[in-house]
Amino acid sequence: MASVEQKRTAKAIVVAAVLLAGAAAVVIVSLNTGTIRLPAEAIWRTLLGGGTTDEKLVLFEYRLPRIVVTVLAGIGLGISGAVLQGVSRNSLADPGIIGINAGAALGLILYVSFFRSMEGPTALLIPLFTFAGGILIAVLIFVLAFDRFKGLIPIRLLLVGIAVEAGVSAFTLFLSLRLDEDTYAFAARWLAGSVWGREWVNVLALLPWIALLVPVIYMRSRTLDLFALGDETAMGVGSPVGRSRLALTIFAVALACASVSMAGGIGFIGLIAPHIARRLAGPQHRHFLPIAGLIGLVVLVAADTVGRSLFQPNAIPAGVVVAAIGGPYFLYLLLQSKPNSRRNR
Repeated sequence: MASVEQKRTAKAIVVAAVLLAGAAAVVIVSLNTGTIRLPAEAIWRTLLGGGTTDEKLVLFEYRLPRIVVTVLAGIGLGISGAVLQGVSRNSLADPGIIGINAGAALGLILYVSFFRSMEGPTALLIPLFTFAGGILIAVLIFVLAFDRFKGLIPIRLLLVGIAVEAGVSAFTLFLSLRLDEDTYAFAARWLAGSVWGREWVNVLALLPWIALLVPVIYMRSRTLDLFALGDETAMGVGSPVGRSRLALTIFAVALACASVSMAGGIGFIGLIAPHIARRLAGPQHRHFLPIAGLIGLVVLVAADTVGRSLFQPNAIPAGVVVAAIGGPYFLYLLLQSKPNSRRNR
């Protein structure tokens, strides 16, 4: 058994190293993507303390904050999706699909309705508003999907999430129509998944959520493994299933809402990242949780880079690029799950 575990750990380390190299490559490409082209030597010179005033302005005030936001948000969305799939035992769970992103959008619209400013110190409050909206919708979804005798039913969770998401999105759209023209334009870009966090204050607003919650979730990897065995088995080995599921759900919702608060309403990363990570690193959460975060990082940074470079000077929201990949993948997973659901009946 020890040798099998060692092989799995070694495989996970190799996959993580490859993904880190890929992430570094994507970040380097993203640094040189934009309306103003910077040669590679100018980027390295500026990063090392040299460079002209204009090169420093472009790199440190515009590109680096945006890239750091996408890096943090990608990690948060990838790990959030893995946790939601674990606690619900539903491989189709995703913060966007089950309605949590819609709750975050509601929180954001309420924020801009009160403050009407997305810049300066008040931007630090945005994750709190999106988290409040997301946790409210998450509680509603889990209550409606819960059966007193069967517990949380995975397929009901998905269907309820889609229905609640539709209703909340309609209400959010109604509220957004009451905004002034500039604020409405921002809300529309956010809903399309356009990365808007381009200042260091946005990085400071997102960083604590990722830095605190990711290690806390990783330390509960064994609990997520027990959920996969069923509630009865988990309780049999002494795991407080109810409290653990509630805590992990809150952590996952907080990660997702904080991430989309600065990166826009981006879906599907929480769906595809855990699936790919599980295939690459195996079923144990302590192996594939970091891989899911790295895959989310690579996908979101790459999507934002492609969106900014494909049709210059016009930019495509990163959420549209991710949806172009994630939508077909979701349909593929849905078709794959049908035979399993028939066998379970």
